Amino acid sequence: MRFLHTSDWHLGRGLHRVPLLDAQRRFLDHLVDTARARQVDAVLVAGDIYDRAVPPLAAVELFDHALRRLAEAGVATVMISGNHDSARRLGVGAPLMAGAGIHLLTDPAGCDRPVLLRDAYGDVAVYGLPYLEPALVREEFAVEAARHSAVLGAAMDRVREDLAGRPDGTRAVVLAHAFVTGAATSDSERDITAGGAASVPVTLFDGVHYAALGHLHGCQTLTDRVRYSGSPLAYSFSEAAHRKSMWLVDLDADGTVRAERLDCPVPRPLARITGRLEDLLADPALEPHREHWVEATLTDPARPAEPMARLSARFPHLLALAFAPERPDSEDRRSYAERLRGRDDQRIAEDFIAHVRPGQELDARERAELRRALESARVREGGA
Repeated sequence: MRFLHTSDWHLGRGLHRVPLLDAQRRFLDHLVDTARARQVDAVLVAGDIYDRAVPPLAAVELFDHALRRLAEAGVATVMISGNHDSARRLGVGAPLMAGAGIHLLTDPAGCDRPVLLRDAYGDVAVYGLPYLEPALVREEFAVEAARHSAVLGAAMDRVREDLAGRPDGTRAVVLAHAFVTGAATSDSERDITAGGAASVPVTLFDGVHYAALGHLHGCQTLTDRVRYSGSPLAYSFSEAAHRKSMWLVDLDADGTVRAERLDCPVPRPLARITGRLEDLLADPALEPHREHWVEATLTDPARPAEPMARLSARFPHLLALAFAPERPDSEDRRSYAERLRGRDDQRIAEDFIAHVRPGQELDARERAELRRALESARVREGGA
């Protein structure tokens, strides 16, 4: 059976002040054309279809048009909700849409009820594990700790239990929206650390033939059977070096996986340039970036006059300007984002309180109250 694995469309999202709806439309046209040309049996979309819980109408229209074209082509589509989506809104009409071959798997309680696809070699059970916010699904999966590894592990136990009761030779595919240990992140992914440790081990997906992952925006192969497709477009300058693509996956009769990486259309390349203003304006090596979307970081010791206007004259698609003045080696040159990297929301909040309240550390009661507040905020967002 042949799948096209994609994720993280983020329909409705832009890049800084540039709207990307046209680029998203071209990607979806490319996806449908590829599914037709490569005789794909099913498209797998591993979450974050939309960029926010209540997407703009234009994004919903893109979604609707793509699904109708896939249905008309006879290509099944299996989708899960991600942490950017509203699972309830995305799942509206799911039973009716299933009749047209469009399967919206957004209910955590249904993770062990697969979509059954069939080829000449038998059944392929496609399970959907939508984004599982620990504080929201902890009771459903009867886990003691509200952690991503606990709830996702419990969901996978249900998947394996269901698979064990199916006929011998049934092949299994799982879609999941999560951060798997060992994968590389980028700046445009929304943090999912609140409510428990963010990452889960790759071994959690043992027992299935292919795991189609979403959430991280870089295409990655964790094992031959566990892969991220990445986002089809770059949504931050941290993705400037990404090769945007989808996976064309062939699942053989014995469950062997063969995967081919297919490139996505690039609306305009991204470039990050760093240096003093006069150097950036004069350096001939930067000429290829004239037609790129550009993020410039100025290292001048003092802020120069009218830097945005002067740089835009050479780089008309300049979107972002940052300042990182050259300092003595003894100073910490890391950006604020770099200093925060690796810290969860709880730690960031505690450090902030320590900064504004020097000499008075948080006690156990305050830490617990802060943890409850963060989890409550995440629950409200997840229920939107």
